[in-house]
Amino acid sequence: MMPSHPKPISPTVSGVLRDLAASPTPYHATARAAELLKGAGYSAVDPTADPSSLRAGSLNYTINGGALMAWRQPDTAKGYLIVGAHTDSPNLRVRTKPDVAAVGFSQIGMEVYGGVLLNSWLDRDLSLAGRVMVAEKDGAISERLYQEPRPILRLPQLAIHLDRAIRDNGLKVDPQQHTAPLWALGDTTDGNLRSFVADSLGVEPEAILSWDLMTFDTQAPAIIGRDGDMFASGRIDNLVSTFCAVRALIEVTSSAKHTSLTPVVVLYDHEEIGSTTATGAAGPMLENGLERISAGAGADRFGHLAALTKSLVLSVDGAHATHPNYVDRHEPSHRIGINDGVVIKRNANQRYATEAPAEAIVVAACRAENIKLQYYIHRNDLPCGSTIGPITAARLGTPTVDMGIAQLAMHSAREMAGVYDLDYLCDALRACWMHSDTR
Repeated sequence: MMPSHPKPISPTVSGVLRDLAASPTPYHATARAAELLKGAGYSAVDPTADPSSLRAGSLNYTINGGALMAWRQPDTAKGYLIVGAHTDSPNLRVRTKPDVAAVGFSQIGMEVYGGVLLNSWLDRDLSLAGRVMVAEKDGAISERLYQEPRPILRLPQLAIHLDRAIRDNGLKVDPQQHTAPLWALGDTTDGNLRSFVADSLGVEPEAILSWDLMTFDTQAPAIIGRDGDMFASGRIDNLVSTFCAVRALIEVTSSAKHTSLTPVVVLYDHEEIGSTTATGAAGPMLENGLERISAGAGADRFGHLAALTKSLVLSVDGAHATHPNYVDRHEPSHRIGINDGVVIKRNANQRYATEAPAEAIVVAACRAENIKLQYYIHRNDLPCGSTIGPITAARLGTPTVDMGIAQLAMHSAREMAGVYDLDYLCDALRACWMHSDTR
């Protein structure tokens, strides 16, 4: 069979790939999302402002570090269609005292964040990004985004000649002993990283008060495969959902059609470590934000609670494609294919929050727009992961559907998914918002 010529990619695909490249950390992801929103007429809102200042029809967003919430302000609180995703991904994060050294190498001490596939970070060209808190000359404390574009870190794998047992026992990466990347020759440990970051930011080392810094793979997202129908990138889980949600929201709120349910996007941080933080799904960000929106639309507490009963949450996160080399790890009757459409995820033990009434709304909306769907069920003999879906459902008491695109190598430093699934996901989210009058 002769290779086919790669098809042209859509503006959605090229846009999301740019979003991924621009977002090495959750803080860069929310800054990128804000950039897209502002370009579409959205304005930043002070979350402490009087809700009565929210004008009906206005396009608004708020940011809190690696979390963001965006919405079109309604004139009355009839209900909400909320698309939720998360901005964080498993990686290695810089310790408070980062400088370590051994046998003539300077290294950076790291903490493991989330369920990292540690082997995937070996022998890759890594760098650092995040946020830095700086004492300014006027006495104020400012938050600065930081990113070093050059590859400055590397975790070299031990040569096979020094670990012959790896062929029989497999690779074992110790999270304490094997995760400090090399970044220089020499063994000085007196403030190396602090001085390096300060120089990049144009401040004195003592002006840096604190940081949230982490590693990222410097290799750019790439369209791959013989037919150009797949792509590889860091942080597909879950920045694909993040930026498909933002881009679909922009399209919907610029449309002349207004639906009965208010469109909302909420992007959480810290999903990969359980969501129990101020900016995670188990925190109050969404609840407080929705109550402010309802108050701005003139609803009292009872009216707000009534609106929640008419609402729907779409929890959008990556789904496991059936791996051709590990078919036995998947439910045989629920094959999931790349570029085969949006995946609805169900679990009888509520590790995913999908139940029939809410699922029916999504299926009907996607059918109305001829959007392909497939259905994920986890094997009974393997523990199932979870998402922000059950957490959000429990906090709001709102019907929820867990859904997303199929991918391989989830939690790797470099994951892969299907090019056309990006279009399917954006189309599906837009369809759910546009057809929410059916609820």
